[in-house]
Amino acid sequence: MSTLTLCIVIVFCVGYLCIALESLTKVNKAAIALLMCVLCWTLFMLGPSAYYPGVAADGVLHHVAEVIEHHLGDAASTLFFLMGAMTIVEIVDINGGFNFVRDTMKTRSKRKLMWRMAFMTFFLSAILDNLTTSIVMVMVLRKLVQSREERLIYAALIVISANSGGAFSPIGDVTTIMLWIKGVITTQGVITEIFIPSLVSMLIPAAILSLHLKGKFDKEQNLPKSNVAQFTKMQRDVIFWLGVGGLCFVPIFKTLTHLPPFMGILLVLGVLWTVTEIFHYNTAEDDTMAKRVSDIMTRIDLSTIMFFLGILMAVAVLQEVGVLTALGEGLDEAFQGNYYVINGIIGVLSSIVDNVPLVAGCMGMYPVAADGAMAVDGIFWQLLAYCAGVGGSMLIIGSAAGVVVMGLEKISFGWYMKRITWIAFAGYLAGILCYWLEKTIIG
Repeated sequence: MSTLTLCIVIVFCVGYLCIALESLTKVNKAAIALLMCVLCWTLFMLGPSAYYPGVAADGVLHHVAEVIEHHLGDAASTLFFLMGAMTIVEIVDINGGFNFVRDTMKTRSKRKLMWRMAFMTFFLSAILDNLTTSIVMVMVLRKLVQSREERLIYAALIVISANSGGAFSPIGDVTTIMLWIKGVITTQGVITEIFIPSLVSMLIPAAILSLHLKGKFDKEQNLPKSNVAQFTKMQRDVIFWLGVGGLCFVPIFKTLTHLPPFMGILLVLGVLWTVTEIFHYNTAEDDTMAKRVSDIMTRIDLSTIMFFLGILMAVAVLQEVGVLTALGEGLDEAFQGNYYVINGIIGVLSSIVDNVPLVAGCMGMYPVAADGAMAVDGIFWQLLAYCAGVGGSMLIIGSAAGVVVMGLEKISFGWYMKRITWIAFAGYLAGILCYWLEKTIIG
């Protein structure tokens, strides 16, 4: 490893440590992420020719500019998807669209509510995706639980359930989508083989967290009714189905048009925006301005967006200097092809750095074989789908679902690591054990 690469890794590690200690430093994690991003790319620019030996010296700077634009494009696709999904869910929420979902899940029992939310999040994330599902469920959670201390426990389970549910579906997580498009896993294979391990990785944390919740909610504070001025039940239902139904349509839109997912999100947002404007046409002016999309968009947490941008672009530097690929090769040599251990470690790493470049590095490093563990739907690829998806639950910033819930509920990195990390890790290991039993005993 060159001195320059070592400096980049040190800057990333120091920045990551500052993000982890946000509760102590009192410095917003978004500011640290942006500084980390810029410093890493600045160091990279001190010697870019060393990383692109095949590029002529006079064209290196131009090539680096293209590389940065490429990574920025990938990050922007994720960020626009995130902002669009957050806006859509906010529109549905502020106009009372989630009222009937709230009423369906309504119960005074704290433990019953936890199990209902866990299963709904788990299965919904397989249909939508873990990011969108997390946003929807947090909005519903706010209507069900008023105590912030208790709501944080529910929110943590939403992160775990969303990541577990997304791991067994080819469209439930960015990494499974990547593996599915690459052709190394199939829809039938990943659902039949990974469903039970994913379910176990959700059930064990849910059982442990349910021990922290006892008794019932107070009648006075539980489930307050939302006042939706001048909106009929039919209009609220239309807004709900356009919003949530539109989110379900995004994967279909991508399949039909081959456009990036954020284009489908923008389509849904445009349709929903138009419909709400029509519904507000005959309402009072103060009510109209309070619920128009242009006003709702100002409520989007931009600090979370900036944090996500900084993290994605900082990890992109590690990808460019070859650190992630070298890490994968080192794992393969160290553990002599033990795919359970290798993927288990990759899953743990995915909770520290973004799982997308990790999976991308693995796909580039390991060739697809005709048979064996590296074949289509082989042990390696299926385990990679599970570990990269579920492993992100171990830290709050280890997945897109965790990042958005962190922003919506203001969960600190330290609180999650102290209270939830070991619980998510227990479920993660149990899922790997279930997959091993499936392969050794059953099949």
